[in-house]
Amino acid sequence: MGKKFAVKYQVPFYETDVNQNIKLPHLLSYALHVSGLQSLSLGVSDEEIFKTYNLVWIITDYDIEIDRLPKYGETITVETEATAYNKLFCYRDFNIYAENGDKIMAIHSTFVLMDYETRKVHPVVDDLVATYGVEKIKKILRGPKYEDLENPEETIYHVRYFDLDMNGHVNNSKYLEWMYDVLDVDFLRQHIPKKINLKYVKEIHYGHDIQSRLELDGLISKHEISGDGVHAQARIEWKEKE
Repeated sequence: MGKKFAVKYQVPFYETDVNQNIKLPHLLSYALHVSGLQSLSLGVSDEEIFKTYNLVWIITDYDIEIDRLPKYGETITVETEATAYNKLFCYRDFNIYAENGDKIMAIHSTFVLMDYETRKVHPVVDDLVATYGVEKIKKILRGPKYEDLENPEETIYHVRYFDLDMNGHVNNSKYLEWMYDVLDVDFLRQHIPKKINLKYVKEIHYGHDIQSRLELDGLISKHEISGDGVHAQARIEWKEKE
């Protein structure tokens, strides 16, 4: 395990949904912001990594466990810790705590370093990740195997300028927004996610059209973002809102 870093955050009105819960894509973006603050404090900010190595961090997988979502106006603590790495992958956890100290969410994430020019995965730079006090392992931690969708519903979206991040591709949180958006609003009013597995396969660029594909079976939804092949896949287990 590596060095821990935590930030308190009060959930604002504009980041909450009709259930007064934080919008999960926004929370994922804020969690990444917290990891960026840790990197900055350790002298290995995204800007420094790009300037020194011409590399950028890319997320490949999320494994999210949710007891409940933070509420509007609630002050939460977002804690992050780099946990391990191997030749190609870096693993980082985010834990979300309520005001009373209860852990209400756990986010397990996998990152890779990408060469900005070639857009290819680059081997992990040992000196870079050593800053986080994290252990190097040989084992590759693999996520679940995603099944092909057999008869999905589809909705088409056009990639817009504000969908892009500073790396020039669609922001990670946007994929989850597209996945949520194809679910019926009444279903979303009555349910919250309990567990999410999300895999990013390849980049999406400005001006392209994508399809958000969905199969819903009871309280399990399976998702796929497609365009020029498969760009992302997810499996979400839902529970009824209390």
